[in-house]
Amino acid sequence: MQQRVRSGETGAPPERKDRFFQKGGYWYYHTREGVDIGPFDCRDDAEDGCMEFKEFVCGEAPEFSETLVQYRIIQGL
Repeated sequence: MQQRVRSGETGAPPERKDRFFQKGGYWYYHTREGVDIGPFDCRDDAEDGCMEFKEFVCGEAPEFSETLVQYRIIQGL
């Protein structure tokens, strides 16, 4: 799978691990801000949720990314 360079990144894209994982019979995805989001009943649902999340953060509310970073800090993740 060819990876695209994200906005603000230069050069070749860094190696990205699979953001989807299963835990306790449910599926989750990991954000670049370090937050795990789920649970979803199946991987397809997690992938759909991830796409909706990315569209929301990138298109409608880019400042939301900072909120996630703060959440991660508060929760000690």
